[in-house]
Amino acid sequence: MSDMDLAGKRYWLVGASDGLGKALAHHLSRMGVEVVVSARSEDKLTALVAELPGKASFQTIDISDDQSVRDAAAAVGDIDGLVLLAGVYWPFSAKAWDADQAVAMADINFTGFMRVLGQVVPKFIERDAGHIVVTSSLTGFRGLPGSIGYTASKAATMSLAECMHADLRDTGVRVQVANPGFIKTQLTEKNDFKMPFIMEPEDAAREMVELMVSDHFKKSFPTFFSLLFRGSQFLPDWLYYRIFA
Repeated sequence: MSDMDLAGKRYWLVGASDGLGKALAHHLSRMGVEVVVSARSEDKLTALVAELPGKASFQTIDISDDQSVRDAAAAVGDIDGLVLLAGVYWPFSAKAWDADQAVAMADINFTGFMRVLGQVVPKFIERDAGHIVVTSSLTGFRGLPGSIGYTASKAATMSLAECMHADLRDTGVRVQVANPGFIKTQLTEKNDFKMPFIMEPEDAAREMVELMVSDHFKKSFPTFFSLLFRGSQFLPDWLYYRIFA
């Protein structure tokens, strides 16, 4: 694929009112992609659509709600591609478990993606055409301390993308997964620790687009930081937990 192949296509970005989603909407719009942006906040979406240079519209959605997802998918209608970016994040350890926040992270970051895919994938299969981009995270490669809900939900989204890719790689439906590191957003502002290699949303969006126009299934970035996480999968447990905990 190339930039030209995305131009004129219609992409639905779910979780696009802030941060990476918003930056990606701008990037795709400049490339000639028609974007439909979704999130819960109508005010933010209205403002975003007004800023975008190309053809754009919005549809509110609450991906933790089955009916909201069905209604949104019906309202959005036919699309060429779907980018799943929604996410919530609260850092806490299993020693300080927050039941509501833990379930919310599972329900939005992972089950929410399942809800949206349930409305989109069957149509893509029927047409034998479509493009699905799942946003996971470098944290999804292996369990980490102090991130009980978030890291588990991101490991689940990574596995979800891998399973879909295994099933659909010989069809006309393309599946990709992006695994970013730290991105400067409202979510990462909650962290009280040093975040190495933290990226601006615009830089992360550029990496996403590079993935989308490539034939690769997976892109983990920033590259050097991602090597640490990918390499950690091969460490024995005793060593991994000594280093990372």
